[in-house]
Amino acid sequence: MKVILFGATGMVGQGVLRECLLDPDVERVLAIGRRPSGKRNPKLEELVLSDLHDFAPAAAELTGYDACFFCLGVTSVGATEAEYRRVTRDIPAAAGRVLAERNPGMTFVLVTGRGTDATGTSKTMWARVKGEAENAVFALPFKGKYAFRPGVIQPLHGVTSRTPAYRVLYTLFGWLVVPMLRWLAPDSMTTTERVGRAMLNVARRGYSKPVLESADINAAAAS
Repeated sequence: MKVILFGATGMVGQGVLRECLLDPDVERVLAIGRRPSGKRNPKLEELVLSDLHDFAPAAAELTGYDACFFCLGVTSVGATEAEYRRVTRDIPAAAGRVLAERNPGMTFVLVTGRGTDATGTSKTMWARVKGEAENAVFALPFKGKYAFRPGVIQPLHGVTSRTPAYRVLYTLFGWLVVPMLRWLAPDSMTTTERVGRAMLNVARRGYSKPVLESADINAAAAS
């Protein structure tokens, strides 16, 4: 399997990259972003682009892949709706158009989040915009199209969030919140390891529905 990964420097992307590099079925990973991941591995190639809204100059390098795992994202805190949409919806839509044209047999997996609203009726800005991103991807002619909507994600194996506030929360309260959620609401949480394994399994074998919540992600990871 040859994989394209967006967002390899983020918390989810770090976990997905780790699982891809460990998986014997994965032959190559092309990590695309505005900055290098900092990782070194014989399977890993990197494509650093200054403009993630225009993939035409790099289209020739995006051919021959089996899966795209889109984990790139930003926080909505402090962002206007237009600014948040430009990253959250417009970048996966732009990447998807080029990838669908170059790799019609590809499976595309987009990470959004629990509470995403694909109907456009939510009063919560980030939920609406993430829903727009899902709809944009689902409208493209890929062989497989999936949205992952994880709730709480526990970082494992040295994975850390790039958002300072999240790092502080995980450091101060992770020891308390994670065991509590495992007991009270196990279906509301997953881990970076399970997200990565689930993506690989969905790319290999598909899944019974296009939108996967945390419980589905955990089930796909174990399959």
